[in-house]
Amino acid sequence: MKIRPLPNLVNSLALLILLSFSSVINASLVVNQTALINPKGEWLNHGRTYKEQRYSPLTDINKNNVNELDLAWSFKFDTARGMEATPILHDGVLYVSTGWSHVHAIDARSGDELWHYDAKVPKSQLAKTCCGPVNRGVAIWQKDNSSPLQIFFGSLDGRLIALDAKTGKENWSVQSTPTDGNYSITGAPRIVKDMVIIGNGGGELGVRGYITAYDVSSGEMRWRFYTVPGDRNKPQESEALKKALPTWSGEEWYKLGGGGGTVWDSIVFDPELDILYIGTGNGSPWNRDLRSPGGGDNLYLSSIVAINPDNGRYIWHYQTTPADNWDYTATQQMILAEIEINNEIRSVIMQAPKNGFFYVLDRKTGELISAEKFGHVTWATHVDMETGKPVESEFADYQENGGSYIWPSPYGAHNWQPMSYSKKTGYIYIPVQTIPAYFSGQKEVSYKVNRWNTGVNLNESRSPASWVAAKASLDALVYGELVAWDPIKQERAWTVRHPKPSNGGTLSTAADLVFQGTWDGAFAAYDALSGDQLWQYQSDSAILAGPITYELDGEQYVAVTQGSGGVVMLTIGEEIRKNFVNQNRLLVFKRGDFNLERLTANNTMASLESVKFEHDLDIARVKNGEYLYHNNCASCHGLDAKSNYVVPDLRYMSEETHDNFATIVLGGSLTHKGMIGFYETLSLDDVGMIHDYLRDEQTSVAEKLEMTFSQKVEYWFNYAISKLGEKFPEILNATRDSIM
Repeated sequence: MKIRPLPNLVNSLALLILLSFSSVINASLVVNQTALINPKGEWLNHGRTYKEQRYSPLTDINKNNVNELDLAWSFKFDTARGMEATPILHDGVLYVSTGWSHVHAIDARSGDELWHYDAKVPKSQLAKTCCGPVNRGVAIWQKDNSSPLQIFFGSLDGRLIALDAKTGKENWSVQSTPTDGNYSITGAPRIVKDMVIIGNGGGELGVRGYITAYDVSSGEMRWRFYTVPGDRNKPQESEALKKALPTWSGEEWYKLGGGGGTVWDSIVFDPELDILYIGTGNGSPWNRDLRSPGGGDNLYLSSIVAINPDNGRYIWHYQTTPADNWDYTATQQMILAEIEINNEIRSVIMQAPKNGFFYVLDRKTGELISAEKFGHVTWATHVDMETGKPVESEFADYQENGGSYIWPSPYGAHNWQPMSYSKKTGYIYIPVQTIPAYFSGQKEVSYKVNRWNTGVNLNESRSPASWVAAKASLDALVYGELVAWDPIKQERAWTVRHPKPSNGGTLSTAADLVFQGTWDGAFAAYDALSGDQLWQYQSDSAILAGPITYELDGEQYVAVTQGSGGVVMLTIGEEIRKNFVNQNRLLVFKRGDFNLERLTANNTMASLESVKFEHDLDIARVKNGEYLYHNNCASCHGLDAKSNYVVPDLRYMSEETHDNFATIVLGGSLTHKGMIGFYETLSLDDVGMIHDYLRDEQTSVAEKLEMTFSQKVEYWFNYAISKLGEKFPEILNATRDSIM
């Protein structure tokens, strides 16, 4: 046997030299505005470029070979909560944030961890969040060649933190939110003109929204833009707020926490027009009759707002949901593009917010070009093109109606999961979901720290007693879709139906591919023109985040984070992904056959058996406990005490947990795990009634027989009729007919 080591050695050395040289070249490139406009084979911004299209020009992975994709490597994080982050790729390193405000730098070739940063967020901060301790990503920037390359992210407890990209060491940190309020940060920052732009969350709990710009080098605040007016008896911070003040009535909004309008997700910069666009959130409380009892549009809630990036001054706005009454945020992703409309190239901004309408606006002026329903919508009939406002239906005002079934629910027709736009096909690829809700307004609400302050009765809004008592039989009412949307024609080009809602964000490429993950852990590639599925990988936990693709060493990769979480998964997750224990990973794919062991979840919870309590429980106390549970506990532990196993399922409590129930719920003995004490809002008797309700539910798990399809439909229908009276039988009959 003839041995020829020299050529192999030469080739290896040549490759090593080439990679080293390439690394030096890449490292010398300044990650600034120019780089973010054209990142080439890298992924340098949340939506890849400033336009946030989530479109890649890479074509090495295409329709002919996408079926050759395989899992090249995966990295398991030391968290087990929701994963919503979009990774950033630069110079062979992936930067990824996780739940509980951790950041990891991972070698994109090998999957080896380079560094790990833990913001050490107190677990008690969980009480100030809407939808779990999630984080949607980091930002990367270098001011100049003499400045360090930095990673920026917002922590759950409201800090903006700058890290050295090479070491993970903290360069600076600023507290961007008040420490004594209900604020949190879950969104990814954006970098504009050597400024870090960050918003915050907390609209469900009662806060006043704003967005802030900080100097990348020092963390010094440059400017702050408030999205809603403050106390009308005090001077407003800007001319924009003075103009907004007449659209609010009374004084309740600032007495109940601040009015809402938080900028918790989408922020987009247009370097050509030098305009920064922000999407604002829902009103606080949700119920407009309590928030602004005399009426008014309540600017700038649920709006796209254009501001000057240099000083934070208002330029224009468009309000998607005036006087928002349903948690219809306009924080969902915004996309900048140039499209041809009526033989004219228009510079547009496009959004598919929660309310179910797809909007195309002139991004120079804010002029409404078009708006049509992309999902199932009953709260409004259409958008009036003369006024630019939606025309509310007879079902919209649930306070006046005494309760209303409405599409979409507060989960939205489209939530935080990002959509993508293909320049080639002209389509927007939207993760759409259809979930109705029963809205019932409270007559009054008082502000509570660390608690939801919505002004909506969440006990009646929950699922089994309203819609999903028979959810298995109501797939016609609760489902997800991948929709290819034509923004010019304002219609669907094609649709892929998913059995469940809460599916992943999308990525589109120049090879006419669309990638998306789903609630059941599948990750698939579709034909961008037809919607035909071309490839799929089955993982062991939900894939909800937006995927990325990048080029490294002449090869194209696709990466996505994995992990169940977010509001849908937390509240109705048991019905979405039954008995699966959550896994948090970064999955990285490329063409090849790597023979890695298939990822499998630890399903130990599936074997747990419920306990039947032999003693009788007082029916009235159980009913009161049910009400108290859904207004204090359900946002984490799930509707009807059905968890998705991200947090404990309280129908399977141990004897020890039962014995210590009051100590845990009232005294906060598990605060170190995120379960704070409710001593400020609940009495010992309240906790006892919640305990009785959970014991009843735990007994029911052991006793309950599976209903037949007909029984489930009958139960749901009869309940709805009894609740809604004479106004709604026609809708319910039509719904029943559609599912039969």
